[in-house]
Amino acid sequence: MKSILGIGNALTDVLAIFPDDSILQEYHLPVGSMQHVDLETGDRIWSKLKEYGVKYVPGGSAANTITCTSILGMPSGYIGKIGDDELGHLYKSTLEQFGVKTTMLTGTKGSGRAMCFITGPSGERTFADYMGAALEMVPEDLKPEYFEGYDYFHIEGYLVQNQDLIRKAAQMAKAAGCKISIDMASYNVVESNEAFFHNLLDRYIDIVFANEAEARSYTKLEPREALDALASQCEIAIVKIGKDGSMVKAGEEYHYIHAYPAKTIDATGAGDTYAAGFIYGLSLGMPLEACGKIGSIIAAKVVEVVGTKIDVPRWKAAKQEIRELIASVQK
Repeated sequence: MKSILGIGNALTDVLAIFPDDSILQEYHLPVGSMQHVDLETGDRIWSKLKEYGVKYVPGGSAANTITCTSILGMPSGYIGKIGDDELGHLYKSTLEQFGVKTTMLTGTKGSGRAMCFITGPSGERTFADYMGAALEMVPEDLKPEYFEGYDYFHIEGYLVQNQDLIRKAAQMAKAAGCKISIDMASYNVVESNEAFFHNLLDRYIDIVFANEAEARSYTKLEPREALDALASQCEIAIVKIGKDGSMVKAGEEYHYIHAYPAKTIDATGAGDTYAAGFIYGLSLGMPLEACGKIGSIIAAKVVEVVGTKIDVPRWKAAKQEIRELIASVQK
């Protein structure tokens, strides 16, 4: 079985659900965006969310993906930085409970947290992130042996606040023989780091995942044309178009993948789980269309729960659907 290593911001998701986006205006948070906040603002928002009832889930985009690949059966590892505190200890132990091999570095600040506002009937998610110790991860923290023995290396785009770290990680992963994938993270992250993303895709990235807003921000094109542009820069490009499914392209090969049926209550983690399913399919040697369908199967499960962790009954159903799909492809 092929293996995967991820690197990302080790953040505990603090989730709260609201009927509309009025609370976002109070904190000047654009709907669907990810904004960094300082400790003071972060504590104020955290206190406000507690009034509405919150759910704590160890997360971060890459960690969500890596947790899912581990559950699917891929040997999976994760590199991140936490504080020496209760949130950090919870983060590490939770990943390990899911079978992930962790390389958790310890910073001087408290563990980071991603405060997630889930708003409106579509379950749109907006983040206010206090990065804490996660921001302290630096290129010097990385060692070549962290990457040895892995077949895939998955980068979360939110790490782009430390371009030298991503560059060093990508270089080490290439040297170790990994196929490198990246999730573009958020449209405003792409807007602020467009030149760096272009350089990264040109030099290091084999597989790129983007939603339609990220793809548009990066290419200045609509989703279908954006897919072509992305696919010209790397081996495989995926553009996710929410409830309308996804599109996959490699060279001249193109597939449109319908979204699987779901009763959506929270879109958090849909892209992360899709990436996990897609890479899992690749690791089995599945055709691109089947990889997209595997990603869609588990993405449809995660949107039916609050947060990024699929419950046991839904995982059981997802694995059965995936087995049936693989069997139909192998006939």
